[in-house]
Amino acid sequence: MKLVTAAEMRRLEEQAAVTGTPASELMERAGIGVARAIRAFLGGVAGKRFLVLVGPGNNGGDGLVAARHLHRWGARVHLCLLSPRPQDDRNFALTCQQGIPFTDAGPDALPALKGLLSGADAVVDAVLGTGRVRPLDGLFRDALLAVGSARTARPGLAVIAVDLPSGVDADTGDADPVTPRADLTLTLGLPKRGLYSPPGAGLAGRVEVVDIGLPPADEVPTELLDAQWAASTLPPRPATAHKGTFGRLLVAAGSARYVGAAYLACMGACRVGAGLVTLATPASLHPVLAAKLTEATHLPLPEAPPGFLCGEAVAPSVEELPRYNALLIGCGLGQGPGPAAFVEGLLSLLGDIPSVWDADGLNLLAALPSWPQRLPRGAVLSPHPAEMARLSGQAVEDIQRDRIEVTRELARRWQKVVVLKGAYTVVASPEGRVRLSPFANPALASAGTGDVLAGAVGGLLAHGLPPFDAAAHGVYLHRLAGELVRKEMGQAGTLASDLLPALPLTIKKLMEDAHAR
Repeated sequence: MKLVTAAEMRRLEEQAAVTGTPASELMERAGIGVARAIRAFLGGVAGKRFLVLVGPGNNGGDGLVAARHLHRWGARVHLCLLSPRPQDDRNFALTCQQGIPFTDAGPDALPALKGLLSGADAVVDAVLGTGRVRPLDGLFRDALLAVGSARTARPGLAVIAVDLPSGVDADTGDADPVTPRADLTLTLGLPKRGLYSPPGAGLAGRVEVVDIGLPPADEVPTELLDAQWAASTLPPRPATAHKGTFGRLLVAAGSARYVGAAYLACMGACRVGAGLVTLATPASLHPVLAAKLTEATHLPLPEAPPGFLCGEAVAPSVEELPRYNALLIGCGLGQGPGPAAFVEGLLSLLGDIPSVWDADGLNLLAALPSWPQRLPRGAVLSPHPAEMARLSGQAVEDIQRDRIEVTRELARRWQKVVVLKGAYTVVASPEGRVRLSPFANPALASAGTGDVLAGAVGGLLAHGLPPFDAAAHGVYLHRLAGELVRKEMGQAGTLASDLLPALPLTIKKLMEDAHAR
């Protein structure tokens, strides 16, 4: 599903008008769609008391249409106009004809609003939508503060946002401090980027898309990962296959301090279906890891100091590379002269083998001059924000401020696939396409989950998926497995290794759901 900016949404609405669907018709579709979704969310509206906050533009118009239909279905609706509506406003006139009471914008609006909030069952926030371009002030600010206070005093008060919670930036997710948290956001036509970017994502509650009949958004370069896409990109598993069919992955990982990272990365690849995984690790770690990784094969390598790969490990690694379809490097590799010499030596001899770079592999890359030009084009980089900062020279705060555009720009500049990890993980291609994960899961905020993700991406890359698809598919499977773990075990105390058995179950469910569709 495509994710749009405010400007992209305006262009789609303009295209709709050119092809015969005027703005008035889009507003009518939006309003009745919002009303229907509210009715489904609340389990009926008859007799319930609704306060509809009406802003000055199209978002307010959508709220007026929704109010009309809620009233027609038996709801007790009161409108609160936060700015005057135009004299020729047809939708406001229709609400008046139906006898829907309203409070006009003016000095008495705020006291009236507070009184209405005390008895409302639900508030419909139709104030600003994508029109928020400046800090909120005046009656807008006071009204939204009042909604937040009422919500605190009465947790059962439902808040439903039309298109976006008012005060949330449609493009970046930046939010005004007074923006009230919604239980449900009914985004119109297509979801907006800001609904999947913190802090806006945390204010949106459940997000549902209301179809308003927009033209196809083929030119929009950003999309939200979903189950239908993931099922369509699952690598085939023919009955006559052998292990070579599903790809061979070489994993260069592990050090004296981070033995577990190598295990998690290898098992992540195995659990997404890689046919053969080989761990290349310091020779002194081999006995421990061989005992734990019984399904993998092993390549013990020279080390100096003990427990860390060194420059002498490059030659045996490169000698093995032609046997493999992809390489994963970095998980728990450690830093220092030995690993640095290994990475620099390997980098000059990689050739065109697809590769995934994670953790210390990225940190060691960042220390090398002109590293993007030295890394093959088919590489996938999977940094968390601090690693992205080291690679790019930008501040973490600047990266987090607009994760989508920063990742898109760096993928273009470096000509690599970039996976910016974290809540709502971003995957960007060198061509400027972006796929966004719809998940934010505190159960994944523990050591080692990134190693499992790197392994999953590496396994899919070895299987033959193109780098952008392998990265996005790995992110989606990893996050969906995290949702399964959270559902079964809760948000605290889950371990990275809990994801491993969940990965094949996730793939199984995707396949079953696809067959059902």
